[in-house]
Amino acid sequence: MTIANQPSATKLAATPLADGASVDASLLGKIGSLQARLVRDAKELDAAQRLRFRVFREEMGPAVSPDCATADRDEDCFDAVCDHLIVVDTSLPGDTTDRIVGTYRLLRDQVAERAGGFYSAGEYGIDALIARHRGKRFLELGRSCVMPAYRSKRTIELLWQGIWAYCLRHEIDVMVGCASFPGADAQSHALPLSFLHQHARASGEWAVDPATQDAVAMDIVPEDAIDMKAALAAMPPLIKGYLRLGAKFADMAVPDHAFGTTDVMVILPVATISDRYVRYYGADAGRFAPGAKTA
Repeated sequence: MTIANQPSATKLAATPLADGASVDASLLGKIGSLQARLVRDAKELDAAQRLRFRVFREEMGPAVSPDCATADRDEDCFDAVCDHLIVVDTSLPGDTTDRIVGTYRLLRDQVAERAGGFYSAGEYGIDALIARHRGKRFLELGRSCVMPAYRSKRTIELLWQGIWAYCLRHEIDVMVGCASFPGADAQSHALPLSFLHQHARASGEWAVDPATQDAVAMDIVPEDAIDMKAALAAMPPLIKGYLRLGAKFADMAVPDHAFGTTDVMVILPVATISDRYVRYYGADAGRFAPGAKTA
């Protein structure tokens, strides 16, 4: 796939408020010393890519993106057109590039259309899904990465606060993307994959077919043999977070041998997120998404 070499359309200038003050347009959330915001320059993007490389290498083996041009940074052709959400711990020493402890990559459909498509189209038929929902705005989430010491409830909440503010700013209707289990052997994740198939399968207008012959069925364990508590305990925190928000999943998993993962497709229409989470993550929408509709 050819990706046009063009920057994302997001503007990071200060946004004026009604009282004459301004808010940093890159800032999307804040909890204590942690801030969620968009990268502001090439140095911050480089630091986020280096963080991705360290985490992916340590947890998924030596594989990196095929487009990666260096030995210490995870990068691909999509990085140039995506927005990059980062979590910064302002209490750490050094400059901002030393304080980045998490990152998430964001790709809006308007940008993807101009740039050549979505990253996840290599594994799933996302174009067909979007075609069934003309008029809805899609956001692809990917390359989630958090340092082990920061994998806490607070960091996950801040990431979702930032994503929610971003969705409000851009009036996003549907979030999609690939989430990963470590290891490319789907059988080793039989229990949680079967749970997703039985209890959170996308169907009807939200169903998504795989785009590769490597895809494997997720209904591995019979429904009456699924231990729900054990299945949830075996899921990566990110996937459990999606579940809590009400996400659905395609009914086929795709082994990604380059990264050593088993990928599942996440579909999360904003309208289906429970009011409880909308109120929770939208509490600061007025601060971090000025002018956006919060209800």
